[in-house]
Amino acid sequence: MDTVFDLWFTREYDHREDTELHIGIYASEREALAAVETLREKPGFSDYPDGFDVIPTKLGLTGWQDGFVTSIGPPPKDAAGEAFDLPAWL
Repeated sequence: MDTVFDLWFTREYDHREDTELHIGIYASEREALAAVETLREKPGFSDYPDGFDVIPTKLGLTGWQDGFVTSIGPPPKDAAGEAFDLPAWL
């Protein structure tokens, strides 16, 4: 097996940082979708049933390879003056 299925839940906001929850990693897409069906009726998730995303992911693949830098300022959806991290290539 060289592919796993990464399950995330995201709720987007206009006025603050989005909520991003890492739910789990599954051996098959079927297992990940079964988890979605179970969670879809739970408090919070039931208000945003389309917030789930199953992402096929290769094992052993380094996804973030460029490092990062920290900047101070008002990024979108953040309070002015807070520190936030950006990809090093920006």
